[in-house]
Amino acid sequence: MRGIVHDRINRQPLANPVPIGSRLPGILQEDQFLMQWIRAFDDSIAPVYAVLDSLDSYVRPEYAPADFLDWLAGWVDVALDDAWSEEQRRSIVAGAAALHRRAGTPDGIRGALRLAAGPDAEVELEESGATAWSPTPGAPLPGSDELRLAITITVPKGDRAELERRLERVAAAVVPAHLPVELTVVVAG
Repeated sequence: MRGIVHDRINRQPLANPVPIGSRLPGILQEDQFLMQWIRAFDDSIAPVYAVLDSLDSYVRPEYAPADFLDWLAGWVDVALDDAWSEEQRRSIVAGAAALHRRAGTPDGIRGALRLAAGPDAEVELEESGATAWSPTPGAPLPGSDELRLAITITVPKGDRAELERRLERVAAAVVPAHLPVELTVVVAG
């Protein structure tokens, strides 16, 4: 719960922009007890108006309060890791919709892993393609028809075991389920 919002200038609870008392018939506005009693409702409704007037800042990851990020992540089906910085969490939630459109593609896999590993990370994909061919008819097939995807992520710093754990979870979410993954994390520093 956000709580009572105070006016920065007067240090009083934020006023209701549409007081309930002003909506009452004139005869009821003359009753001082009723008007004071209704002011209590104005004080409790003012934060609701403040939230509704600035709703856009609650649902945009760039502006949302930090405690709303997990809630927004649920909207775009992203599980945030507590080890990520707030800036990284915001960029992941903001880019999630675009990543869902590219999920399963090489660009989508690279983008998701780069977001999770950090902006300085380098992500390399090597896929087997699971095809074999030969330019000469009847010749032995070169390469391998084994299905696999090798991912190498180079980061400038960090705990390799922790990064592997986190990035394996991200890879499992964005790589097609039928594709076995070999993930390697290299810490450069």
